[in-house]
Amino acid sequence: MSGLLGVRLLLLFCGLTSGALVIFDNQGAKETRNAAKLLQKRSTNENTVEVHSVTVECTVMSRFAHTVITSVALNKANSSQEIFFEVEMPKTAFITNFIMQIEGKDYAGVVKEKKKAKKEYEKAVSSGQTAGLVKASGRKMEKFSVSINIAAESNVTFILTHEELLQRKLGRYEIVLRVKPKTPVQQFKILANIFEPQGLSYVDARSTFLSNELLPLVKKTVTDKKAHISFSPTMEQQRKCPGCDGTLIDDDFIIEYDVKQTSLGEIQIVNGYFVHFFAPPDLPRVPKNVAFVIDRSGSMHGRKIAQTRDALLAILEDLHEEDHFALILFDSYVDCWRESLSKATKENVTEAKEYVKNINSRGSTNLNDGMRRGIDMLVKDRQEKRVPERSTDMIILLTDGMPDGYVADIRENVRKAMEGKMSLFSLGFGNDVDYNFLDEMSKENKGLARRIFEASDAPLQLQGFYEEVASPLLLEVDLRYPSNAVDSLTKSHFSQLFNGSEIVVAGRLTDNDLDNFLVEVFGQGMEEDFRVQGEATVADWNVLYPDESYIFGDFTERLWAYLTIQQLLEKSKSGASDEKANATAKALEMSLQYSFVTPLTSMVVTKPETEEGTDSPLIADKLTEAERQQAERMRPSVAMSYPVRTAYQRAPPSYFVDGDPHFMIELPDRNDALCFNINDLPGTIFNLVRDSVLGILVNGQVIGDKMVPPDGKMNTYFWKFGIVHRPIGLKLEVTTQDISVYQDSKQVKLLWTDTVSLKGHNVDLLVTKDRRLTVTLKDSVKFVILLHKVWKKHPYHRDYLGFYTLDTHLMSPTVHGLLGQFYHGIDYEVTDLRPGKTPEKPDATMYVKGHEVNVTRGWQRDFRRDLKKGENVPCWFIHNNGSGLIDGDARDYIVPKLFATV
Repeated sequence: MSGLLGVRLLLLFCGLTSGALVIFDNQGAKETRNAAKLLQKRSTNENTVEVHSVTVECTVMSRFAHTVITSVALNKANSSQEIFFEVEMPKTAFITNFIMQIEGKDYAGVVKEKKKAKKEYEKAVSSGQTAGLVKASGRKMEKFSVSINIAAESNVTFILTHEELLQRKLGRYEIVLRVKPKTPVQQFKILANIFEPQGLSYVDARSTFLSNELLPLVKKTVTDKKAHISFSPTMEQQRKCPGCDGTLIDDDFIIEYDVKQTSLGEIQIVNGYFVHFFAPPDLPRVPKNVAFVIDRSGSMHGRKIAQTRDALLAILEDLHEEDHFALILFDSYVDCWRESLSKATKENVTEAKEYVKNINSRGSTNLNDGMRRGIDMLVKDRQEKRVPERSTDMIILLTDGMPDGYVADIRENVRKAMEGKMSLFSLGFGNDVDYNFLDEMSKENKGLARRIFEASDAPLQLQGFYEEVASPLLLEVDLRYPSNAVDSLTKSHFSQLFNGSEIVVAGRLTDNDLDNFLVEVFGQGMEEDFRVQGEATVADWNVLYPDESYIFGDFTERLWAYLTIQQLLEKSKSGASDEKANATAKALEMSLQYSFVTPLTSMVVTKPETEEGTDSPLIADKLTEAERQQAERMRPSVAMSYPVRTAYQRAPPSYFVDGDPHFMIELPDRNDALCFNINDLPGTIFNLVRDSVLGILVNGQVIGDKMVPPDGKMNTYFWKFGIVHRPIGLKLEVTTQDISVYQDSKQVKLLWTDTVSLKGHNVDLLVTKDRRLTVTLKDSVKFVILLHKVWKKHPYHRDYLGFYTLDTHLMSPTVHGLLGQFYHGIDYEVTDLRPGKTPEKPDATMYVKGHEVNVTRGWQRDFRRDLKKGENVPCWFIHNNGSGLIDGDARDYIVPKLFATV
């Protein structure tokens, strides 16, 4: 059983995807000192701690998601054991309850003001104990973790509850249930119930771990206003293979849905509170005038500026012809593509793309002048009527560092120049950016800020954000309700409504006479003003959902409270000091009233007494973005593989070997990568992939340098691959000279000097001249082989091949080989980060597969985008031929012939 000690339950529910690299910060010193002891205990405990059940129940009532995660763990040993409970949740969710049930007694968390909780338990913090139960985890997640010492032959039930309002993005709501139980569980259930009185337009459920065998276990029942999704595999169905401890259930279970839309939207009234959802259908988009203000300072050098170029090229391609745009670059100085905005005609876009291709980094970060140039351009063009009267002005700012000058002065300069007439959307690139500054400046100017994470999918992040704001439908949207009938109204005026999004307003009723509850919505459309009005009607919930009245309760009140607190927290960051103080005080009051763990409150969890005395209470906090950013700065940078172009699709994992021969396992769900090298004699043939269920085999043979180089080290590379797909009788022999295809007693030879495509019923082959071979097996894995050509007169090196695998989740659970054994994930933890032989390559300790392994942070190159230079991918390097990471020894994977099995 995997995990650092006992059982770790890693579950991520109702949120957007992301992952975590477990790096202990200062508080982990105590844990690190005990790491060896814990590792030894793990082997003796692995059959004595059992996860009896895991149940995830997510109930969504009118976009408000209430999620309860329940797990029961048993200590079957004759001595006490420590059991861990870990849950990842979206950072937009508020924890509302946590209970540990032990021997018939409940130990519940209590929400208190953060300052009081911290002061009350500062002794526990100062003594070096783990006072924080919540840590940042990846881009959009927070990890709640707690451990408890359980007596012999006893059990514990963990129950964690969190709530959030789902946001509509690009025309859909998304519930992502990341499930990582680590080992097969006797009773495993995912239950999701969606209740939408507005009417469901579609519901979909999917997961990468859903094989052909598991897919029928997903039960989905959808009616007009209700959807029920369940997934409950048996222990045997969870196993990677018969008798294996590993589980297939190790990824995101995703539910997407949308609702039917009307011009007025949906107004729902329950227990004295109302909520109004507004997303009118079939509105024409309003033209936009957008100034892209791009940081090209020295810190953007290399990968960042290249990714910015890639993203801008794609964004320019997506501009609508009625839009107008400008490109403003800043470092120490400011340069503009043109001195005024240009209409997004094909000719202008083509010229702009050529300009973007030549953007390079240099100088410092004169953000103030870059912003002023963009604002002045928008103001001048509107004054001179060069842009449509009914259009919206916006600036999209991208920067990666601290700006020159005082940020307070820059904020004031920008606010005065914009005069509330345009929107600012700021994208903060990397960990060094002053995100708080960008966030506050954007919210002061009718916009918002987003962080762009340093990874190879950064262009996709930029494009994804742009797609959210690319199509405004209404401007200056005002939602009005009877002033004598409501109070405590949430925000009801919005600068713009974008396509695929939704406006939500909630409030408290002061008049129970709902016969005249008139609702009006006003806005500026593309050609004329938008106006719609109607009377709210009170639905009979018992008719809509008979026999399910338990779901209604106070959901409208809690939705109102959640939305109000979020908006108050935003107000607490900007405005006059008294306004900020009032907003903070009100947000705190409501957080305590509704038991929400927010940035102003903490949940105090008191453990029961143990043989060693009373454990100090622990504290669960809601992290601010600044705290998340600070935590990430303490970690080594991480890399992700290249996803397909979908704004919210998580990057798929990629596994490859390229170079001398360097093996790489990219793990986007953990924002991380592992790598190792294999050293052996030239001519050795290794098994890379074997899947006996699907009948797929891949072997590779290494070749050495022409002669031993002066440094005495003989480099080896793969120069030949043998690929077999038995069900269709296919064999491929790929060398640095040519490609031989054997099928149905026929042989076809393809040359690297040609570009050629072969399409069959079950396989497609595409050769790109002197670059790559793409092998696509229908409904299965995809292989990409790269050809590296070396100067023929080079005294040492030869031509060689790189081998990349994609869509590996389609392989069976039995897949193995030097690469194949990682296709369904790898569980590990990294701790004790310390200086290495060189400052830029720190060492650390990795716990993986029951081993304690010394690893080094380094880089390997991915050549898929740049065949000559490659792209550096940060990874944890495992020494000694991957010892401790790979199963067995590297020589266990040697085969006698190119098409032979191990």
